[in-house]
Amino acid sequence: MFSLQTIFGKGDKFYGLLEASAAAARESARALGELLATPPAQRSLERFKEARQREKDLAARISEELVNTFVTALEREDIEALSNALYKIPKVVEKFAERFTLASERVGDVDFVSRAAMLERACAVLEEMVLLLRRGMDLETTRKLNDKLQAIESEADRLILELYRDTYTREADPMRYLILKDLFEILEKAIDRCRDAGNVIYHVVLKNA
Repeated sequence: MFSLQTIFGKGDKFYGLLEASAAAARESARALGELLATPPAQRSLERFKEARQREKDLAARISEELVNTFVTALEREDIEALSNALYKIPKVVEKFAERFTLASERVGDVDFVSRAAMLERACAVLEEMVLLLRRGMDLETTRKLNDKLQAIESEADRLILELYRDTYTREADPMRYLILKDLFEILEKAIDRCRDAGNVIYHVVLKNA
């Protein structure tokens, strides 16, 4: 089994940075679920801003360490691709939270909670995949986790399609229709970003197992 110790040169430093990035992504998803369950007057975007800033800082540190570290056996593009994929998750989640907060009075009783729960599940699987890297290139376990992530993404697509269907057939207010469509697309993109990050990990492991 191939060890990332030989890839990153400085050992745990890159493991820790990537793991922290995955944790920030999951924190943003968790914060979204809590935001949706919070009364409008008590909602705050602070946790989303913190998670995104933390992810941004981690991405910058990874880029800096790549400049200062001689990387062998793994293409530097793979490390950058995973870092960039993880960074995009809190960014999209924050965008959804901002727009939902602005438009919550127009959204009404549309169920975003169950869809947000699927996003958190996807982030949890993704975090597990990142944590697995520290223990080496375990292709079979990584494949199973990636398949699980793909299944969550497919189920989320189905549920979001139901939201689209209901909106297309029942919504008479053009402005509310556009708001809902925008929110659906952003939430779908957030889950897709988890899938993208999982694919990066799977392909890295596949190349080096």
